[in-house]
Amino acid sequence: MLAVLQMELQRLPGFRDFYPEDRAWLNYIVEYWRTTAANFGFAEYDGPTLESTDLYKKKSGEELKSQLFRFVDQGGRDVCLRPEMTPTVARLVAARERDFKKPIKWFSISPFFRFEKPQKGRLREFYQINCDLIGDNSPAADAELISLAIHLLRCFGLTERDFSVRLSNRNLWSEFLKRHDVPVDRIAEFLSVIDKLGREEESRLAEKLAALKLTLEQIHSFLATPPDQLPGFEDLLREFRWRGIEGFCELDLTIVRGLDYYSGLVFELFDRGQENRAIAGGGRYDKLIEVISDGSVDLPAAGFAIGDVVLRNFLEELPYTRALAAERMGKRALRGYIVIASETRRPEAIKLATRLRAAGLSIDFPLEAAKVAKQFQTAESLGAQYALVVGQEWPQIRLKNLSTRGESVVLETDLETNLKLEN
Repeated sequence: MLAVLQMELQRLPGFRDFYPEDRAWLNYIVEYWRTTAANFGFAEYDGPTLESTDLYKKKSGEELKSQLFRFVDQGGRDVCLRPEMTPTVARLVAARERDFKKPIKWFSISPFFRFEKPQKGRLREFYQINCDLIGDNSPAADAELISLAIHLLRCFGLTERDFSVRLSNRNLWSEFLKRHDVPVDRIAEFLSVIDKLGREEESRLAEKLAALKLTLEQIHSFLATPPDQLPGFEDLLREFRWRGIEGFCELDLTIVRGLDYYSGLVFELFDRGQENRAIAGGGRYDKLIEVISDGSVDLPAAGFAIGDVVLRNFLEELPYTRALAAERMGKRALRGYIVIASETRRPEAIKLATRLRAAGLSIDFPLEAAKVAKQFQTAESLGAQYALVVGQEWPQIRLKNLSTRGESVVLETDLETNLKLEN
């Protein structure tokens, strides 16, 4: 019986329970994402959590299709929980393309679902910010998107010493494959090998390349391609310099991205520390909207995504970003806890709480009588910034800063102003 109860209390593998401290972290990440994207002129949108499976069959790739939470609904439709946002935004734009001024600059912050092995930084349900710039394929558009990706990490206190942007171009690999007569239907197979360079034994990679009549030596020689041969790279560098982000960016042709719809420029943001993990990634998908719309709409597009799981792990590992997060989340904690030192003043205390809440301040108070010492303990445990002691001295209130332990006495009519002015 106990074993059955324990099973009922367990969450499903790869999913999360958001206790208050976890939800505070997610809210913190989402708030700074939303503010930063809006500062770049991106408008927020969203789509349905459930989509037709056909949407992902067209161009997402075999690996993603194998990770779908997929089922047939009561209407006989083959549907799935969305594993990513790019096909959805392509569908939305294709449906009403004439209604939007170009370029379209949109972002979304939503939950996604993939049935893959849970591990550090990777779960079956996760939140992502997705940012897309549609209708412009210039170097300026690419630089603007990459600049936003960088600032979506910098807003949490991360710097050039913490992460880098690795740039590549899939068109270069397409030319390489043409020169070596690799069939078009085996390009995805080849790119999956490139994606595993440095993460899989070279002997295994050599075997896979041999099946394509290629060698590791040919690959390593190609990887030494000078930057000036990368299409538009010099123009992109100029745009980076104007934005002051050139120090973050470097060329790395092993970056190919795993989804089939990517074309041209691709990039990933990497942790510079020992983990050397990918934190974000994206690139151009200039033909996806045309494919999704069956040829009726043809718009160039680029986008990227950052996940909340890997980002939180990254921020918690670094002392300065962890401290900054604690400070910022602390400012969003309970502003004041009313300590009722005299029960005869409970009506006044409740009226005071109601008034302060209406003024936009977060206020709590004990629902039942309790010793003053216990009320102070409760205030501390809730993370309140101030204790507001209501007693026989009413209408005077003793205002105590629970961080500095400083105290002052104010009239209840002045309390709202004092709480808003205090840092």
